[in-house]
Amino acid sequence: MIEMRREKRWPAKLELEITTLFKQDNVRVENINAPIEVIDVSKAGIGFRTKSTLPIGYYFNARLVLSGTDALNCVVRIIRQQKREDDFVYGCEIVGTASIMDYVINDYAASLENKI
Repeated sequence: MIEMRREKRWPAKLELEITTLFKQDNVRVENINAPIEVIDVSKAGIGFRTKSTLPIGYYFNARLVLSGTDALNCVVRIIRQQKREDDFVYGCEIVGTASIMDYVINDYAASLENKI
């Protein structure tokens, strides 16, 4: 498979739940209640797995708690989906976040590299 990621990804172990998906033209999908497990994170996106089928091109709001009190509120767009045996793996692009994101991600990455 050709690597298409713009930024290095670091492993992450986060649990989230998607409750609402939306598109730019005010199309909303409510009451999804899809639990997801974030498996990696970068400055540009996140990867996660879930048993739910989610539509490509839709957005959702996420709060990523990376370490201690560092948290990142962001808007994420689903850009790809890969079916596995009993779940799906999704690739997402972070499209809306605070400008402090670079610092939060850099601190998170540095803490991971110091543990190695």
